[in-house]
Amino acid sequence: MKLLKIIGFALLGIIALALIVAAFTERKYSAERTIVIEKSRTEVFEYVKYLKNQDNFSKWSSMDPYMKKEYIGVDATVGFISTWASDSSEVGVGEQEILNIEEGKRIDYALRFFEPFESSEKAYIELESVGESKTKVIWGFKGEMDYPMNLMLLAMDFDAMLGADFEYGLLKLKKILES
Repeated sequence: MKLLKIIGFALLGIIALALIVAAFTERKYSAERTIVIEKSRTEVFEYVKYLKNQDNFSKWSSMDPYMKKEYIGVDATVGFISTWASDSSEVGVGEQEILNIEEGKRIDYALRFFEPFESSEKAYIELESVGESKTKVIWGFKGEMDYPMNLMLLAMDFDAMLGADFEYGLLKLKKILES
């Protein structure tokens, strides 16, 4: 009986320590990658503003060729939604919505995941001219974990996890637009 009390107090101590650490752990996370494309900002924007075109360069779109896709609204306008459903747990079920378009410069998206887990995050593609016919493309993602789940951020590196997928997509986008 005394051993059970010791084990119980030890477990409570570990849980309390974890909750205290989580209270001081960052809740926000992000990933961002950039590439320079040898096309004008206007040409690049005219391609990336269409959410359907992400199917041509996004790593996630290529992970399941049998994924079901649906589109709601007018592409390249605020409110357009692209939905996906995949049997692959790496892709899952979710939707992406265009939230804001700053013509020629930036597109903001809402990413809503339903399976294999529920979450809602923000993503964006931003463009900067770096010459007459060169454009810096910045593709990023931002999120926030609620307390005490933010404790997982001590063991997870979203930048490393998602960065490779953004790099893959940006290299593919560069190839598409420069060919």
